[in-house]
Amino acid sequence: MRCLAVLVAGLALAGPALAEAVEQAPGGVVRFLDKATGRTEDLDLSRGQSAQRGWLTIQLDDCRYPVADPASNAYAHLTVIDSRWTEPAFAGWMIASSPALSAMDHPRYDVWVLRCDYPVRPAASEAGSESDPEATSEGTGE
Repeated sequence: MRCLAVLVAGLALAGPALAEAVEQAPGGVVRFLDKATGRTEDLDLSRGQSAQRGWLTIQLDDCRYPVADPASNAYAHLTVIDSRWTEPAFAGWMIASSPALSAMDHPRYDVWVLRCDYPVRPAASEAGSESDPEATSEGTGE
């Protein structure tokens, strides 16, 4: 019992250290697969927008990405409704880097998040552009 208490205390202390800062994105990209036909399609959705494919209505409720490295991962809250069912086929968070962690269980279709939309930051090499004379040491040639 003491081991369990130590484990819980350790996880409680490690939690904030393991958490990464995330930012809300204006939208994201979700991949749709029809298992019967093999057809795939990437859906670019804004936050709150939905798209209908086959029997499914796929809605992107929220999309978040790590501030330190936006391209590394995406966390999206999706609501997927099958028009033939009374309950949603899926409602919850999906993680792009671990799609099986919280996967939609549907006999015909598969849906998973690929990425969030995020602002593109200029690369360090592009910061001092050669087309800007004041950005170089040569400047005006004086």
